[in-house]
Order: sequence, then C-alpha cells, then structure tokens
Amino acid sequence: MLKGSLKTGLSFGLTSGIITTLGLMVGLHSGTHSKLVVAGGIVTIAVADAFSDALGMHVSQESENQHSSREIWEATLATFLAKFVFALTFLVPVLLFPIATAILVGIGWGLFLLGLLSYSMAREQRVSPWLVITEHLVIALVVIAITHYVGHWVHAAFNSA
Repeated sequence: MLKGSLKTGLSFGLTSGIITTLGLMVGLHSGTHSKLVVAGGIVTIAVADAFSDALGMHVSQESENQHSSREIWEATLATFLAKFVFALTFLVPVLLFPIATAILVGIGWGLFLLGLLSYSMAREQRVSPWLVITEHLVIALVVIAITHYVGHWVHAAFNSA
C-alpha cells in the first residue's frame, strides 16, 4: 500500500497524464494529421505539463498547511514522474503505427489505464467499480470528443485565412 502523499501524486499525475495527452493528441491530429506535430506535442506535454502539474501539486499541498515537507515533496515528485512517464507512453504507438492508427491505439491505451486506476480506487474505497469506471471513462470520452472538434475548428479557421 502506498503512502498517502505518493498515492495522491501518482493518481493525479496518471489521470492528468492520460486526459491531457489524449486531448492533445486527438486535437492535434484533427487539426494537422501530422505525425511530427502529434509526437512533438506529446514530448512537449510530457515535459512542460509534468513540471506544471508537479508545481501545482506542491503549492496545493503547501496551501493546505497539513503536510510535512517530506509529504509535500513526495507528492510533488510522484506527480511529476507519473505525468512524465505516462504521457511519454503515448509516444510509442505514434512511433510504431500510421498516425490514424496510433491515435486509436493511444485512445485505447489511455482508456485502459484510466479504467485500471478507477477500478483500483473503487476497490480500495469499497464502492462499485462500475460506477467509478463509468464516470471517469465518460469524462475522458467527452474530452476526446471536444478536442477532436476543436482540432477541426482550428484547422478550418486557420486554413481559410
């Protein structure tokens, strides 16, 4: 069983890594259909957003005034590592497959990871896994759908100029 600070950072970093990276991948693909752009976006989000989320976690934990310095840094580092590592896993299908296939594989991978995390959380909290999994996957699918259409909108808006 993980310590609270590590569990907080890991669950936040994993969830953020999945949702942010999927949204970015789908939006960039819809707007550009470029493997290079999607790959560059993934690497950029893995670095920049991992630092951003880790700092956000750090400040959030400090502002609660309830955690030791060690707990704050554990949550900060766990957030960074989870976000960085899991975001980079989405690069693998982009490197291995044609971009349209890579997007579908990435979506499948992200939903699988999110479902696994949701199941684990539900079991630990002794609540229905199906409700938690459904809630989290629906949110992820909404993000995917919205970013898909935003990518199309950006493509149309900037190609007509």
